[in-house]
Amino acid sequence: MRKIILFIASSLDGYIARENENIDWLFSDQDYGYTAFLHTIDTVLMGGKTYRQILGFGGDFPYASKNCYVFTHDILLQSNEEVTFIHHDIIDFVKELKEKKGKDIWLIGGSQINGLLQRHGLIDEIQLFLHPVLIGNGIRVFDYLTQDQWFSVQGVEEFDTGLIKLVYRKK
Repeated sequence: MRKIILFIASSLDGYIARENENIDWLFSDQDYGYTAFLHTIDTVLMGGKTYRQILGFGGDFPYASKNCYVFTHDILLQSNEEVTFIHHDIIDFVKELKEKKGKDIWLIGGSQINGLLQRHGLIDEIQLFLHPVLIGNGIRVFDYLTQDQWFSVQGVEEFDTGLIKLVYRKK
């Protein structure tokens, strides 16, 4: 079975973006293992807000070579050669996706889809890139968690910038 890996950056106070969805505080001075990670996956999952943010960066869609699924309530969005939009039955869709042959699956975010998949026990691993900054408020890593969920530490990597990569697996 394929793993769903939440590969995500967070501030020390647990935010993935400012309230206005700005990520200006994220380090972009190094690769931090991103390129190597991309070789381990063939599928990308994200929410509609994250998708719109990626499009806002300009240029080519960075995940065109992957199977990319965007979860959104906006039924006006239509699938194209780069993205398949999923408007309903998200949990069943993701469960079926995990059963298919292939490489691991990257859950990019955001907060709502992270929380939904975690509530249903579908996230197998979290690779959290903890940035040494407090931003005070914003969008949390997970929205609407309703119960404790335990993970075990699989690895810790420190970078000279103060960023720490934490790897957790579902118990």
